[in-house]
Amino acid sequence: MKIGIIGAGYIGGNLAKLFVKARHEVALANSRGPASLQHFADELGENLHPMEAKDAIVFGEVVIVAFHWRNLDHMPIYDTTGKIVIDTTNPYKADGTFFDLQGDIPSTKVLEHFHGGKLVKAFNAIWYKHLAELGNTSIPPEERRVIPLAGDDADAKKVVSSLIEDIGFGALDTGSLQTGSRLQGVDGILFGKELPLKEARGLVE
Repeated sequence: MKIGIIGAGYIGGNLAKLFVKARHEVALANSRGPASLQHFADELGENLHPMEAKDAIVFGEVVIVAFHWRNLDHMPIYDTTGKIVIDTTNPYKADGTFFDLQGDIPSTKVLEHFHGGKLVKAFNAIWYKHLAELGNTSIPPEERRVIPLAGDDADAKKVVSSLIEDIGFGALDTGSLQTGSRLQGVDGILFGKELPLKEARGLVE
């Protein structure tokens, strides 16, 4: 699958490595331009493509939003019609506290900037070091570290669940975007939970 990742930090950079290792083709973009990402290409080989954000979005069947939520106001509006958009963001301020969203969910603003996409919330509830280190494809999905996901498009969630399993984790569908975002958001019962999928499922059933 072709995956465009916007953001090359702790989450985006690790996802790029994991998806290339899982034999997907990845376009990686950041605010500093493709030249700053050459070390990823040197490390990961021909399936990692440094690009500008607009080109990575065109490239990807799946587009992963992996930069700080607080920077969305500085981003252009992109047309992602027909694409799956994975929102990994949490509403952190620069000082580590959280924005008061007045009952809204972070994905609302993501959808305003990645317009027309089928949005799935995922990879926001796992610490980046666990993302980098705890994937294990040698054990059944039920035994793997859980990564929850939420969304309103069933087919998009199936694709994202498959991607999560490709990199060695267990995918837990937490329901609709509104419901699931609250379960796996910063105040949710699944945020940061170091549990295998079979145990995490019991928290939401």
